[in-house]
Amino acid sequence: MADLTEIRVVIVDDDPLVRAGLTMMLDGAAGITVTAALSDGDEVPAALDRHHVDVILMDIRMPRVNGITATRRARRRAHPPEVIVLTTFDTDEHVVRALRAGAGGFLLKDTPPDRIAAAVRAVAAGEPILSPSVTRRLMLQVASGADAYDQARAALATLSPREREVALALAGGATNAQIAAALAMSVATVKAHITHILTKLGLNNRTQVAMLAHDAGLI
Repeated sequence: MADLTEIRVVIVDDDPLVRAGLTMMLDGAAGITVTAALSDGDEVPAALDRHHVDVILMDIRMPRVNGITATRRARRRAHPPEVIVLTTFDTDEHVVRALRAGAGGFLLKDTPPDRIAAAVRAVAAGEPILSPSVTRRLMLQVASGADAYDQARAALATLSPREREVALALAGGATNAQIAAALAMSVATVKAHITHILTKLGLNNRTQVAMLAHDAGLI
């Protein structure tokens, strides 16, 4: 989770106008600094080696290394940045794959500036960026056959009853504070349960827990 006094952002998009627009927009937002603007996913590892990065705004379609592969590689690092994928959504069929790769959410490229800055702050704080309407549309794209269903059920069966309750609340989009209130536990205990859940399931963010719960037919 980022130190919210300064959120360091890297922008990755092969369109120079998009890069310039996002850089201008975010560098003018309070508490956000753009540390690098990259033209392709293959430039991400070197940028992460040079800079401490909290959030990456990642385009999906790029000519050399696409955003899905770049996201997966970034999220496998020892201290991974959060990733928000950039998409036109209505024409992009790869958003679900990006979420499965570890992205914490996504933004439409025509999202208003104030909402982009708010999304960066939210993801840096550990909150996924998935509105209910978009979540429904994303879930309709997930091809959850019998194998995926059985695998998801088996994975969730490794959780304790309390961890399962927390996981389902996460999958429903509840915040840590909401989970704590609903399950009569402290926020610190909720955070500890989330850490254990992610470790047991081999996942790296809340969005992937939601995808797993969907595959298991629980949401």
